[in-house]
Amino acid sequence: MSYQAVNQHLERGEIVILDGAIGSEMLRRGVTWEGHKVESHPDAIRSIHTDYVAAGADVLSTNTFQLARRSFLGHFCNEEHMRHIGAPDLDTRASALIHDAVKLVREARDASPRKNEVAIAGAMTTLEWCFRPDLTPSTDAMRAEYRETIRAFVDAGVDLMLFETFNRWLEAQMAVEAANEIGIPAWVAFVPDWEGHLLSGEAIATMVEKLEPLKPEAILMNCAPPPDITRALAELRRHYQGRTGGYAHVGRFDPPDWKFTDEYPPDEYLEVARKWVEGGSTIVGGCCGTTPMHIQALRDGLLQPTHT
Repeated sequence: MSYQAVNQHLERGEIVILDGAIGSEMLRRGVTWEGHKVESHPDAIRSIHTDYVAAGADVLSTNTFQLARRSFLGHFCNEEHMRHIGAPDLDTRASALIHDAVKLVREARDASPRKNEVAIAGAMTTLEWCFRPDLTPSTDAMRAEYRETIRAFVDAGVDLMLFETFNRWLEAQMAVEAANEIGIPAWVAFVPDWEGHLLSGEAIATMVEKLEPLKPEAILMNCAPPPDITRALAELRRHYQGRTGGYAHVGRFDPPDWKFTDEYPPDEYLEVARKWVEGGSTIVGGCCGTTPMHIQALRDGLLQPTHT
């Protein structure tokens, strides 16, 4: 029901507001993001979701970035080694944490008077590190692992999948195919480089050619500085007439955390987002470093009077 409300806004050409950062917002509030903290700090995570829905987000994303079984398997030689020396629940921990993460978003949404208007997106990035396209797994591995992880999100009760910070069209293709097979709407967001390509160096036109037959509900650009998102969206709109959008990061990555800067406060971020909307995009939110204040600025500054 909630995705239907969001979809209706998009069908009418109205702006839909995606939420902002979770991991960097946890850090801003004194909780490190490493390990997702779904079990240890549920109140902190729930409060972030609550603040985003109060700020006006139409879509809330789960705190599940880089959360898949491969995230745990990558610490071991192989599956046999993991089962030999690893904690006994590592095979199922990702699914359990996804379930708990979705529960926290649902609790935040359902406590809001806007609960019937807000959709929950299962946030999933690439199986390996999102800024390393050279690490993309084999197609057979991707097919199996996306099916497994998407089913966990669906069983937990998300309204759509948000495949975000993808760096190559091939992995996005595997993810969207799996979502189509399972039967859940999919938005896919790519991280661009600074020259109007995907981070892999692949042309955005090629990505559109590969993905358009799969009919994703939207193609977005995310997790790059605002000027890079602006450039990539202009290139995307040259080749794709479907739903598009962007959510940029602000600040600097200082592994393993995020370094905050004051380059794009909410009012400046809004001005950049206006350019995306003027270019034809209808889905706008924030990535790393953005806050509920950024989302409130987008809501107040972009929405049509008919979108309540």
